Amino acid sequence: MFIVGLTGGIGTGKSTVSSIFAKNDIPVVDADTMARKVVEPGRKAWKAIRKEFGESVFFDDGQLNREALGDLIFNDVEKRRKLNEITHPEIYKEMMKAAWGHLLEGHQFIVMDLPLLYESGRMLNLLHKVIVVTCEEDQQLERVIKRGQLSEERAKARVKAQMPLEDKCNKANFVLDNSEDLSHLEKQVDQLIVTLRASNAHWKMRIYFISSMMLIFYLIVYLYSFFAF
Repeated sequence: MFIVGLTGGIGTGKSTVSSIFAKNDIPVVDADTMARKVVEPGRKAWKAIRKEFGESVFFDDGQLNREALGDLIFNDVEKRRKLNEITHPEIYKEMMKAAWGHLLEGHQFIVMDLPLLYESGRMLNLLHKVIVVTCEEDQQLERVIKRGQLSEERAKARVKAQMPLEDKCNKANFVLDNSEDLSHLEKQVDQLIVTLRASNAHWKMRIYFISSMMLIFYLIVYLYSFFAF
């Protein structure tokens, strides 16, 4: 199995692309889903956020107020860095657990939806290919405003907090243009799926995995025989 990274900017349509992959029976591991999971009350990241940012970013029932926290960090680089330090390790642990499960299921490849892939630099060494979803700047801003019911100023702060789309596109193996309608995007994803399914990278990964398991097995046998005497 190999891993394909999916990223882009806020409001560009990563979730839509993920849903198209899922409809084609390709597992998608979503960082945003894991992000919500790791900040559930009582979890390690939840406790660290409460300690670092205080009660103002929580509701009375203990649930994280994501909007309040977002307003806080998108206007402060240092606070955003601190939040990432708290949450990212926990998010990536959950994602790797999910990836391991899909590996055991025998999938050729999976997609990891990683909004901050290039910003964080984490996970890049695990990815076989990277897909970036892009659109026109005015479309992106409009979608962010509509989706989050935000003011233009708040929406711009969220867009500005991420790496420019042009830079992400320049780093990607594949770029999907989501400036037109859904059918146009679906055609691009369908073509990309054909390309990815034609790859033999999963055999290389399976050989590497089997070789690693055999090495560990022989090491255990050797140590057992050594200490048995």
